Amino acid sequence: MSGIKTHKDLDVWKEAMTLAKEIYRLTANFPKEETYGLVSQIRRAAVSIPSNIAEGAARNSSKEFIQSLYVSLGSLAELETQLLLSRELGFLKNDGTNGSIERIRKMLLGLIKRLKGKPVMGKG
Repeated sequence: MSGIKTHKDLDVWKEAMTLAKEIYRLTANFPKEETYGLVSQIRRAAVSIPSNIAEGAARNSSKEFIQSLYVSLGSLAELETQLLLSRELGFLKNDGTNGSIERIRKMLLGLIKRLKGKPVMGKG
């Protein structure tokens, strides 16, 4: 991955940071009784995505980096589930995060394939 010096050079990390900031903005309007419940869980999952990308990029091996990227994928799925629940409970309307989540998922999977030395599948 020529040209990559730190996690801050990775487009997927940048996208995940943007999503995390958007999540903080969206959850600011949740009911106060959810502050230590759903809001806390959603924010934790959102922050975990770029954090694990950063941690993995700082590791010494591709194997460790790949493992951290899988953890980010898990946090992304957790966030997606929590946002779906929030919509079903009426705390969120159509907030536009679905596109970001799908884009980050594809980027993470593409980076994993690249690190594993497999060709990245065509655009889809």
